[in-house]
Amino acid sequence: MNTAMNYLTVLFVFLLLAAPSLYGMAHDRRIDRQLKAAAARRADSRAPRYEKAA
Repeated sequence: MNTAMNYLTVLFVFLLLAAPSLYGMAHDRRIDRQLKAAAARRADSRAPRYEKAA
């Protein structure tokens, strides 16, 4: 039983230390997706629009 508690304690401490980093990585990925989507929308809006000649 002592060994199981030691493993759980180590796991808890690891998660406690890793959580802010993992949250920051997820936040950065979300911002990157938003920037990529905004750049794509901007590129689409700058595309020339040609009218068909009748």
